[in-house]
Amino acid sequence: MRIHRSTSEAIIESLKQIFQEKKYADKVIEKTLKQNPKWGSRDRKFIAETTYDIVRWYRFFRSVANAKGDDFWTLLAVWCAANDVQLPNWKEFEEINYEELQRKVNENHPVRKIHESIPDWLDELGEQELGSRWDKELAALNVEARVVLRVNTLKTTLPELQQQLREREVFTHTEKDYPDALVLEQRQNVFQLPEFKEGLFEVQDAGSQFIGHFTGVKPGMRIIDACAGGGGKTLHLAALIQNKGKIISMDTEQWKLDELKKRARRGGVSTVETRHIDSSKVIKRLEKSADLVLLDVPCSGTGVLRRNPDAKWKLSPEFVDSVKTAQHDILASYSDMVKPGGTLVYATCSILHSENEDQIKKFLESDSDFELNEEKRIWPSEGFDGFYMARLTRRK
Repeated sequence: MRIHRSTSEAIIESLKQIFQEKKYADKVIEKTLKQNPKWGSRDRKFIAETTYDIVRWYRFFRSVANAKGDDFWTLLAVWCAANDVQLPNWKEFEEINYEELQRKVNENHPVRKIHESIPDWLDELGEQELGSRWDKELAALNVEARVVLRVNTLKTTLPELQQQLREREVFTHTEKDYPDALVLEQRQNVFQLPEFKEGLFEVQDAGSQFIGHFTGVKPGMRIIDACAGGGGKTLHLAALIQNKGKIISMDTEQWKLDELKKRARRGGVSTVETRHIDSSKVIKRLEKSADLVLLDVPCSGTGVLRRNPDAKWKLSPEFVDSVKTAQHDILASYSDMVKPGGTLVYATCSILHSENEDQIKKFLESDSDFELNEEKRIWPSEGFDGFYMARLTRRK
């Protein structure tokens, strides 16, 4: 394998935007890949995957290179050494000792926070909250995320879609306990496939898909997805109730609800109404009205760091504290929308106890109207994104 000038420069520019301009990696790469129409699929794959790799291993690569600042060309050289890619004869690599980099990459660094490439404070927090389990989960969070499709059962079946994709040489496999999931055998861009444009599937991690089934939703229910975002779980719930019932999807960001509407149209979803949360009155008007309220609350995102590796460099202790406050407030106020006998489901993509079990415990101590039915954890070490979910019933 050889690296080329134009794609290498694209990686360097992407890294500058991610680390120096604090932009989100997915948005940066999406924009970068549109810049040169001459790049083929291999070029685009190289740019995206190499950029994510360097972001993921940023601290470790800097340690290997003994880098004092953001010398992104040297970090690219470390990536090459780690992947047995020979360095071209470019001026940026003139001072690089390739063999020395390879030796240091292959050494087992004794310090976990460097070897697993994570900030000091986050390593300390993970160990504090998860104890010995943190080692296993941290290692899993540094494994590249798999691409998982959710079959839209409003329009097709899993076997039918799998066969259609196979005919396009897009190979997938199923996973036990995830009845709507197809996992790609190889990473590839599925958004250009006719099956996506026709709404036959959405890209949604298996852990996220599990939440829909965990809710116990049934056709005919009145459902509120109160932190709907772009609508991944809303669309899954609509499929699970076979478009029979009512789903009110809510969010504090109107643009996310606009995106949800587009996805709903593509997916043939007819049961969804969106409502912008622009004041507390929106919540009060729906008091005790829903059979099911889903609270997929804001969180640290520590369960999805393998999918968003730049997040570990953007997170801060202050941000984690702020989302825990938001989680408490959302639970306290949004739970009012559950009718007596109805179900409340609380979910996060965090693996920290303080955002999960501890929040539910505090909520139950302060609100005797609810009782806990079941809690479920999906750990990154099990192969998919990390999620926590709790299902509660309102007694009165």
